[in-house]
Amino acid sequence: MGMTNKNLCLKNTAIKTFQPMKKSVSLLLIALLGIGFQLFAQQNKRPKLVVGLVIDQMRYDYLVRFADKYGDHGFKRLLRNGFHLENAHFNYIPTYTAVGHSSVFTGTTPANHGIVGNDWYDSSLQKIIYCVDDARYQTVGSASTNGQKSPYRLQTTTLADQLRLAQNMRGKSIGISIKDRSAILSAGHTANAAYWYEGADEGKWISSSFYLDALPKWVEDFNKNGKANVYLNQIWEPYAALESYTESIEDDNPYEGLFVGETAPVFPHDLPRLRKTNQNYDLLPQVPFGNTFTTDFAEAAIIGESLGSSSFTDFLCISYSSPDKIGHKYGVDSKEIEDTYIRMDLEIARLLKFLDKQVGKNQYTLVLTADHAAAQVPNYLKKLKIPAGYLDNNAFRSFVQKLALEKYGTKTLIENISNHQIFLRRSTLNDLGLDIRKVENYLADAILDFDRIYKTVTAHALQNTSYTSGILHLIQQGYNQKISGDIVFIPKPATLGGYYKNTGTGHGSGYSYDTHVPVIFYGKGIRKGHSKKYHPIIDIAPTLANLLQIEFTNGNSGTVIEGVFK
Repeated sequence: MGMTNKNLCLKNTAIKTFQPMKKSVSLLLIALLGIGFQLFAQQNKRPKLVVGLVIDQMRYDYLVRFADKYGDHGFKRLLRNGFHLENAHFNYIPTYTAVGHSSVFTGTTPANHGIVGNDWYDSSLQKIIYCVDDARYQTVGSASTNGQKSPYRLQTTTLADQLRLAQNMRGKSIGISIKDRSAILSAGHTANAAYWYEGADEGKWISSSFYLDALPKWVEDFNKNGKANVYLNQIWEPYAALESYTESIEDDNPYEGLFVGETAPVFPHDLPRLRKTNQNYDLLPQVPFGNTFTTDFAEAAIIGESLGSSSFTDFLCISYSSPDKIGHKYGVDSKEIEDTYIRMDLEIARLLKFLDKQVGKNQYTLVLTADHAAAQVPNYLKKLKIPAGYLDNNAFRSFVQKLALEKYGTKTLIENISNHQIFLRRSTLNDLGLDIRKVENYLADAILDFDRIYKTVTAHALQNTSYTSGILHLIQQGYNQKISGDIVFIPKPATLGGYYKNTGTGHGSGYSYDTHVPVIFYGKGIRKGHSKKYHPIIDIAPTLANLLQIEFTNGNSGTVIEGVFK
């Protein structure tokens, strides 16, 4: 039967309509394929594993000062093939361990993330609290209370949190450190696990029920391997000939602390004997073998958790705590510190070689930094006629109490003095009808007369003034309106608290010796190079977030370092 004009017309119309539709569908398919390829390419750009490596109490100058003692495969490999910031600093006060780890991995300062110290005074509870204590959880791996911890006081997300969120909670994140606060605050809120060391008579790794109900088999197996015992049953002798340690002062000097049972702070240190008088396994973190033990566990974690082997990016935070404990005891100019960093270089080389084999060359990205640096021993500086000294904490407390009594006739006005802050008791202010601003201003001016006090600033000044540079800017970045005290005071340069008792070193200030630390980016997506520009430490997290193409942490105040990328 022939087709009518009407039917022919309809057919032609259908053909004309179908052709544009076919073209649109083709374009849509091409677009979808393009997006798919872009997503595949982007995911392929991401490293299989990101390693955040923090060396507790590492000054920047250790990279340069001990350079001739380093091999080619540790620090020098990172410097040779990575991107190196020569002028990176912490941009707040106080420079303590918990604060440093939090700031590196949240990309912001205590003003935002809320970790204002290792411990601090809680005016609502009227007691000193520890940054990661949390009695709602139980220890996993031990009958002690050392695992009753969590990151709940950290008020912002970490880079590891954001990476897990970006991957719909796929990919793993784990924190490892001898110190609980370092492991917990680095990994953040969504970590699959955080592990830290329990000493005394245990010598093993534990965790918290915040993360898991029982230790994985690989952790239990590691705890049974007896390595902690092996490391403490050897003598700590210099790695190289002691006379070659020319970057440090004489071995026997009055500026170094002693282990219980020693009569001089000199090599060799007889660990099998000393462990009996120094709480047994508590001795391990205080010697370089604590770093070796940490690397052992990190390698076991990578294998046990199959990190870097899936289609998603994993995150591993490793914090080496022993350099901090050794520095506190012996100071930054000691033979022990020089030996520690010669050995630390070997740990870095060993870890990189392991990552090459286990994860694959150019399949991981690593950043190395520190949580703070350290001061030289004030008594040593004084011998060299450099202004330095110690702040007598007890005398200062008595001085402030006397000021309050003479001016306001009360012994109850000063509620607490800690972390270089003064807290005023609100009930006393109310009972006496005192204006808190006037009290703050009076005390802030009056305590400048005390020896070794350099600057003071009140809470209300910090809340109502924007400081853009100098020490007051650093105080402001470390001041948290909800948590911090009413008056902040800053000691003079090269001043340590009296609890150091004239030997060893400390940290916590905003001076360069405490803020200047190494930052080296290395691995997949990182170009070779260096920068002499000033960079605050909080730039690390947004830079890595940009590399991973994920959202910044929710409290971020850092900026991306553009020159880092290939």
